[in-house]
Amino acid sequence: MKKVLLNEEELPKKWYNVLPDLPETVPPPVNPATKEPVKPEQLEVIFAHECVEQEVSDERFIDIPEEVRKVYTMWRPTPLVRAGNLEKAIGTKAKIFYKNESVSPPGSHKPNTAVAQAYYNKHEGINKLTTETGAGQWGSALSFAGAQFGMEVKVYMVKASFEQKPYRKLLMESWGGKCFASPTDLTEIGKKIRKEYPDTAGSLGIAISEAVEDAATHGDTKYAIGSVLNHVLLHQTVVGLEVEKQLADINMEPTIMIGCVGGGSNFGGFFLPFLSRRLDGKNIRFIAVEPKACPSLTKGGYVYDYGDTGKVTPLLKMYTLGSSFIPPAIHAGGLRYHGDAPILSLLKKLNLVEAQSYYQREVFEAGILFARTEGILPAPETNYAIKAVIEEAKKATEDDTIVFNFSGHGHFDLAAYDAFFRGKLEDYAYPEEEIKKAMEKIPRI
Repeated sequence: MKKVLLNEEELPKKWYNVLPDLPETVPPPVNPATKEPVKPEQLEVIFAHECVEQEVSDERFIDIPEEVRKVYTMWRPTPLVRAGNLEKAIGTKAKIFYKNESVSPPGSHKPNTAVAQAYYNKHEGINKLTTETGAGQWGSALSFAGAQFGMEVKVYMVKASFEQKPYRKLLMESWGGKCFASPTDLTEIGKKIRKEYPDTAGSLGIAISEAVEDAATHGDTKYAIGSVLNHVLLHQTVVGLEVEKQLADINMEPTIMIGCVGGGSNFGGFFLPFLSRRLDGKNIRFIAVEPKACPSLTKGGYVYDYGDTGKVTPLLKMYTLGSSFIPPAIHAGGLRYHGDAPILSLLKKLNLVEAQSYYQREVFEAGILFARTEGILPAPETNYAIKAVIEEAKKATEDDTIVFNFSGHGHFDLAAYDAFFRGKLEDYAYPEEEIKKAMEKIPRI
């Protein structure tokens, strides 16, 4: 047995909404001026109405529009693969499976929500979208989705990744997207950051500020977000629902589920459909993996904070390093975010999710081992999940089934691998004193 495949008819017809099943209610977004919960109509200034409805929905399952499912069938359902060669290389007695999300046109899990958000906006008469992107996978995905529905897409890409990954920009442009290195001089926030930090490598927090400002100041434009918010994790549950069916088809249950985490979209959509098993007392662990250079879950505080550096978003209750955090230019650009999804943060606080962190050189070593055993070169972000899989597999038993989300390939990240092979990658752990400084600037709620 190598691959577990589903046919097109088995593509989920509904997304799973975890909100009604959580042991505690996710704290709502808060207006920083009034300190009161944000009203839905306030969010609709930048988001599609349907996405806002999904943010707070109490429906356990939400229909996937047929137009979205039609686009999904370009690559979904994705295969669940037994990593037998990796098992042998590690010498583990456990079974290892990976959900291969790299087979999508943009090469990652990101179009699962990009297609949905583009559809809802188009359905509501919007033809222009703005967004941010770290490593470029989300920007690529939204540009792809925009092409499917005839929409204009403007992407603010973190400067470090813009310079490291030029082919991601070209991929966006091939689908009609326009990509700019953030911070830019196109927004007031971008100009301010460039003046204060002229040599900055940028951050997801800054890029979010620019994209939100752009959408908020143009009546014909809305904002699409690639991670963090509830509706994004909702759309990504198509991944976990497929995994659930695929494992059932081979009569297996996972004991360990692993994913890399920046904002939490790929990991959230992957494991949330299995959360009820843990709540029912079954033996299953959920492990979120992040860089030591951006350790929000492992070293951050669980408090209300801005979702962006420019402080234009509502306050979110999440694990955060502080919205003023500007991370080092590590190659896992998609994991360089100061905070985490409120849903994921709540589950971490309740000890239902574990968090681990690693240095970038050791995760690249893990990615190379995966490439040489399983044949696919992983994205730098995905390498973090693979490193955790290897470490867990070393101490696992024959009763363990480890499943992880292979969130994207690294075909546009070859410069990062070149730096690794040439010994130019540096390990970096974000200093405790810098975290303390950033946390002091967080608003008190």
